[in-house]
Amino acid sequence: MAVAKRNRNERPRELRRRVLIKARVRSGTQWSDACILNISSRGLMIQSHRAGPEGSLVELHRGDHVIVARVVWRDGSRAGLQSEERLPVEQIMSLSNSGSLRLVASDGALIDRRRRPRPQRTDARSRGRAIEFAGTAVLLVMFALGIGAMALHALAQPLAIAGAALSGH
Repeated sequence: MAVAKRNRNERPRELRRRVLIKARVRSGTQWSDACILNISSRGLMIQSHRAGPEGSLVELHRGDHVIVARVVWRDGSRAGLQSEERLPVEQIMSLSNSGSLRLVASDGALIDRRRRPRPQRTDARSRGRAIEFAGTAVLLVMFALGIGAMALHALAQPLAIAGAALSGH
């Protein structure tokens, strides 16, 4: 296997750190989820279905960090991004280890990181079943009233004849 030799003018490749960090990427006006797969002070490799074509500028958001970078290569859903400025690698990586970003605490309890907690709502499935039951009950009552009205109409003439015969008219 042949190893490519570097030119004397070419800088050695900077060490990349392999990571799995969730982020958001904006290409043009479209936002999508992304996963940072490796990172160095000058660029990163991400996996995203909407990272933009080669040569385009994208915005990558991770925590409070906004990274503006150019897509230098694409291979399916993976893309290599070259940053316009040096990246704070340690800060970005420490965000992924931050306790405030964990979804589950060590004792298994869920941590709610929202500024305002969600209002308590009834179960949507139970509410749907109640509406379905009420609709069915209304239909059955209307059906019963219709059957009753038809029976009254069908029996009205014979009952009138029987009533007249009994009264002697």
